[in-house]
Amino acid sequence: MNYKGMFGTDGIRGRANEFPITSNVAMLVGQAMGYILRKNQKPVSSTGKPKAQPMVLIGKDTRLSGYMIEQALSSGFNSMGVRVNLTGPLPTPGIGFLAQNMRADAGIVISASHNAFYDNGIKIFGKDGFKIPDEMQEEIEDLIASNTLQTLMVPSEKIGRTRRIDDASGRYIVYAKNTFPLDQTLDGVRIVLDCANGAGYRVAPAIFEELGAEVIVLGNQPNGFNINDKVGALHPEKACEAVLKYRADVGITIDGDADRVIMVDEKGRVVNGDHILTMVALQLAKEKRLNGNTIVATEMSNLGLDRKLKEHGIQVVRTGVGDKKVVEEMLRNNFVLGGEQSGHIICLEHSTTGDGCVAALNVLAAMGASGKPLSELNDLMEDIPQVLINTRVKRKTALEQLEGYSELLKTSEKQLGEFGRIFVRYSGTEPLVRVLVEGEDASEIGKIAETMASFLQSQLS
Repeated sequence: MNYKGMFGTDGIRGRANEFPITSNVAMLVGQAMGYILRKNQKPVSSTGKPKAQPMVLIGKDTRLSGYMIEQALSSGFNSMGVRVNLTGPLPTPGIGFLAQNMRADAGIVISASHNAFYDNGIKIFGKDGFKIPDEMQEEIEDLIASNTLQTLMVPSEKIGRTRRIDDASGRYIVYAKNTFPLDQTLDGVRIVLDCANGAGYRVAPAIFEELGAEVIVLGNQPNGFNINDKVGALHPEKACEAVLKYRADVGITIDGDADRVIMVDEKGRVVNGDHILTMVALQLAKEKRLNGNTIVATEMSNLGLDRKLKEHGIQVVRTGVGDKKVVEEMLRNNFVLGGEQSGHIICLEHSTTGDGCVAALNVLAAMGASGKPLSELNDLMEDIPQVLINTRVKRKTALEQLEGYSELLKTSEKQLGEFGRIFVRYSGTEPLVRVLVEGEDASEIGKIAETMASFLQSQLS
């Protein structure tokens, strides 16, 4: 097996029970990470002595395969002398928070985020609550590939224990509620909440209900197979219908691991990540809390975001796709807000990664502070026409190596002129190539996107 390159843009991901998402690989990952933690163990400052054993948290979403991966990871960690605490289903940002809060040495999330149930993945957080750096991912791959892990296991008397902890959900609920202004409540606010039959199905309703909202819950009946299945952030249509049906003030849709959010205004219109960034940025700037008067977005965000924020003296810094890259840029420059059009919204004042519930609370706080309904805040940003086509491919050849690609790209960019752009990239988690075209003429950009997508499909299928 080729273990190099297992880690993609968001951890290890693939179809469950097929390489690399097998119980054997999960055990090896646990062993490799466990060995690294043991090797890097430092004395506890209060006593000058090391912990008896390193400790990790493992959380998951609601996929059937989560049980298998959870047990295999735990076994790997235990064999390296690492204690394991299992949280059960918990949002990805919950593990990021608890890794810090419980002084764990690492936090592991078993999830394939927005993918269907048959996929799964492994994301690793450090003790600081942030995703581990690329260098550590490479070290894990190298250790597995070296076939030396069996020689590094601890003696039998030092094997670690695994136990389930019952209060992880409650800790996360309290943390999330504390990100909402103390001088505000959600009394009288009616919310439609779609939990995607995923990791947030218990904690998300509790967060908003305990702040006073009336919550109409969708997608809270997970069965191992229905995560993200026509529900949640990738399918906000049901929430749109429910907002109108129940005359709700707002709709909130999270994805399978609850690290992203797409909202719905009271008119039943979808509010994507770019619009959420706009309204939260403007509110933070008004409160003098937007460090550097700058936010971080990715190449996928609409140029309308830049235009609107520029009117208020706010700069948009762009990175490559992936919330990890957004967070890295934010940390480098001490920025507090960043995110993606897809709904990963990072509020570094509160969270170390995208958090759907915390982002929604920030929007609700902006509504409360302004006294405006979500539709008015949604209309603050005007989208430039944008077309995104996802094309399934069989291989991921470097785009510049495809005969005729560079010429097609130059011709298309010339056709768009100075007020348009084309952005093409491979998905880091699925066998897809994404073609994004943006410009003033909706009909023109649609034709350009179709042409480019058809060309790539013919070359890569």
